[in-house]
Amino acid sequence: MDWNANREHLLANVGELQKLSPGTVEGYLTASAAGAKTGHLDAKTRQLISLAVAVTTRCDGCISVHANEAVKEGATKEEVAEALGVAVAMNAGAALVYSTRALEAFDAAKKP
Repeated sequence: MDWNANREHLLANVGELQKLSPGTVEGYLTASAAGAKTGHLDAKTRQLISLAVAVTTRCDGCISVHANEAVKEGATKEEVAEALGVAVAMNAGAALVYSTRALEAFDAAKKP
């Protein structure tokens, strides 16, 4: 995949959506910027978290945008790999938790 072309294409499409539904994009931008206002996490950390979440939500557009922003914020490949390790663990953890729910649903289905 050409991640740079993907990002440019995505941003152009978001621009088109903004013309058609400005409130939708404005709402997203407000929510996206809200965390930065507290100042508790630096921009690089927020981008590393965003990249890990992008992986867990399987959002290619988010991956391309936040990988680019992580580079701009000075993240190293090692820091990205560590953040992605957290994403992998969270996906495995979520599968574990939902496996217990599936077993409960199975047991419930067997009851008359």
